[in-house]
Amino acid sequence: MDSFADLAARILATEPRLGPVRLVAIDGPSGSGKSWFAGRLAKAADVPVVHTDDLLDGWEDQFTFWPRLEEQVLEPLRHGRPATYRRYLWHRREFGGVPLTCEPAAAVLLEGVTSARRAIRPELSYSVFVTAPADLRWRRVLARDGADDVAYRAYLERWRAAEDEHFAAEATAAHVDLVVDGAAEGSGEGYERL
Repeated sequence: MDSFADLAARILATEPRLGPVRLVAIDGPSGSGKSWFAGRLAKAADVPVVHTDDLLDGWEDQFTFWPRLEEQVLEPLRHGRPATYRRYLWHRREFGGVPLTCEPAAAVLLEGVTSARRAIRPELSYSVFVTAPADLRWRRVLARDGADDVAYRAYLERWRAAEDEHFAAEATAAHVDLVVDGAAEGSGEGYERL
């Protein structure tokens, strides 16, 4: 078992590949524990997190949001400039609110489904795939986002089928530095290595 502090030190010892930034992808299916893991790692490393869900333009933008991420986040960071973007307000179905800014820190965590996709792999300093059993992931997402909404369940079923296809086509788990058992998130600071 390693601690989040150990992992943070390991990441901060890698070479930056996104300009001056060590970009770290925290990928995995919905409900696996990516946000929890990214939050713990960000705290240990004292680095910011960009959540890909904030850049999706609704349910149908599951994979096609990448140009927005590239333009508003990755390109500025690549050149040592702050990234500024507005998050998607899911309840209003539009981007808005106070703009978020991500400074070009020593490392930046990119958390969300497809964050370790093939297109960005050459610029990742480190990558993590968080996994958990399908039934646990389903319960977590329904508890978090609305178990009583029938329309939401239909979106979620399509989302999960699409992410399964994506992860198989991209062989994501086979190309990351670390696979994490997200089912054990409440068991302390430990995680499992590849």
